[in-house]
Amino acid sequence: MAKLKVAYFCQSCGYEAAKWLGKCPACAQWNTFVEEVIEKPNTSAPNWKAAVSTTQQRANKPVAVEDIVFTEEARLLTPDSEFNRVLGGGIVPGSLVLIGGEPGIGKSTLMLQLALNMPNLKVLYVSGEESGHQIKMRAERLAVASDNQQLAAGSGPPSAENSCFVLTETSTQNIFKQIEELDPDLVVIDSIQTLHSSHIESTPGSVSQVRECTAELLRFAKESATPVFLIGHITKDGAIAGPKILEHMVDTVLQFEGDRHHVYRMLRTIKNRFGSASELGIYEMLGEGLREVSNPSEILLSQREEPLSGVTISATLEGMRPILIETQALVSTSAYGTPQRTATGFDTKRMSMLLAVLEKRCGFKLAAKDVFLNITGGIRVEDPAIDLGLAAAVISSHEDIPISAKTCFAGEIGLSGEIRAVNRVEQRIAEAQKLGFEQIFISKYNMPSAAHDKKKIDLSRYKIDVKMVGNIEEVFGLLFG
Repeated sequence: MAKLKVAYFCQSCGYEAAKWLGKCPACAQWNTFVEEVIEKPNTSAPNWKAAVSTTQQRANKPVAVEDIVFTEEARLLTPDSEFNRVLGGGIVPGSLVLIGGEPGIGKSTLMLQLALNMPNLKVLYVSGEESGHQIKMRAERLAVASDNQQLAAGSGPPSAENSCFVLTETSTQNIFKQIEELDPDLVVIDSIQTLHSSHIESTPGSVSQVRECTAELLRFAKESATPVFLIGHITKDGAIAGPKILEHMVDTVLQFEGDRHHVYRMLRTIKNRFGSASELGIYEMLGEGLREVSNPSEILLSQREEPLSGVTISATLEGMRPILIETQALVSTSAYGTPQRTATGFDTKRMSMLLAVLEKRCGFKLAAKDVFLNITGGIRVEDPAIDLGLAAAVISSHEDIPISAKTCFAGEIGLSGEIRAVNRVEQRIAEAQKLGFEQIFISKYNMPSAAHDKKKIDLSRYKIDVKMVGNIEEVFGLLFG
């Protein structure tokens, strides 16, 4: 009998070693190596189809870049405009998309809703975590299963009424057999950590199993030009479970996030080979499923009956989409010797920098004050254009003077107190005008002279009052007199 070939894999990062190690040399984690059988004797090579083996044996030849023929392939548009946005304009044929998120956040609901709303495509929904009855109950709750979108558990021949098929299976070999018989246009795997291949002697969810199953699905997607969606678990640190190479293998990585105690969910693009890697889609979780939010600025702005101090509106960007968010600040006298500095949805180190600029350049005594910052809506913003709005909110709370609810801000603050220019300021101005704001503060350096820049912003086409400022003292003079 042939001897089994074994190796030791780090369950944290996927590092492979010939023997057991106490500490992983790649990620510096302790006691994470597990012995796994990486080759089963007397087995054939893992191929999703015999044609794949022939393709792999064919030697490729180098081709000049100008000789490569490129044809623009039509994307598959879904009824969900938010999903199309984060994918870069639709589903690319032959793409492999990984969707990660916390347990119970709504990953399975999102993908089942997508599968049920593709009437012109034949979709195969493969579930390794739920039974067919559980999926049927969710489909009825989503209230989208019509007469021509009936679920069929199993692998029978497709009928004219059925567009979504459910397969409860975890073996990749059996899944590929059903795929050959059904010939679907779209495949959804829920989840990649539950699949296992008979060519790897290890438990499902291990590093080698996740890597091998993903490689087989990747070969299938590229050879057949069938898009495949993978749902992935995440670790307690928020990273997608499995080896880091999993994110390198796929074409697109989407993060589904949000607070389970709130109704809003965000689908964020982490990696995308076919579009922008900074897009954001917002959904509202309802009893009948996820509802796309076409205008996220309206849900991120609270409806205030009376003006409140410490509340400002900032114009930010998520990918190509301008969004107006509400930034809140609370400044109070510290009850202890060490003042507290807490920020929700914003970088704490950058908050400390802004407070230092306000104290050094503007003379506000904040060293003995507790300062709390909050970005409403449960989102996290890394755009430096909200610096000006946060600084105005801090001073508004410190002086207990409210700022008009019809005023918004878009500017980055430098260490010397200057207001730096931000990118795509015209889109921010247009969004503020659309939502009925009366004035917006931007940097005067966003208005370059015609001698240095041929493209000059034309303010005559905006009805909103654009305040161009150069430093933080000028902003506070216009706001508080």
